[in-house]
Amino acid sequence: MAYGHPVLRKVGEEIAEDYPGLSQLISDMWETMYHSNGMGLAAPQINRSIRLFVIDTDQIYEKYDEEDRKDFDGETGLKKVFINAHIRELSGDEWSCDEGCLSLPGFREEVSRDSTVTIQYQNEQFETQVETFRGLNARVILHEYDHIEGKLFIDRLPLIKRKLLKKKLDDISAGRVKPGYKMLFPK
Repeated sequence: MAYGHPVLRKVGEEIAEDYPGLSQLISDMWETMYHSNGMGLAAPQINRSIRLFVIDTDQIYEKYDEEDRKDFDGETGLKKVFINAHIRELSGDEWSCDEGCLSLPGFREEVSRDSTVTIQYQNEQFETQVETFRGLNARVILHEYDHIEGKLFIDRLPLIKRKLLKKKLDDISAGRVKPGYKMLFPK
């Protein structure tokens, strides 16, 4: 779904274990995410207003050799499905990083986020988990979590910055972009 589509602004609904076609949906989400060169994908981005997202930061960590990985403070990559997620706690220093989004092709901006998140969610077996994530893993989780809350990373930008970017955002919602992957545009 491209920026401007109403489903991206809806808070996702919780789902039950018997959600129709859930296994296939998750499989399709992985395929879509990898085909689009993403690190995460949330159900609202594929026109499903539900509390489901997938992330894979392993692909980033694999690009670095052992010496460079020391900069990650012991953090490792993560490939995980999050169902019915709810943030329990945000902590740590905020840090800014360049973010992009599959719903905003060609659009990247510096976004500030907490460095640590504790989140409760259900895994694919609908077992409740509570885990704490840091650094890049936390950032990707928070980005995808925003999607299931009906938010986009641009909502975290100062209002003046969003106004300056209005033309570019209008081009996305009007379909005047070529993302390199299949998208549904609102207009």
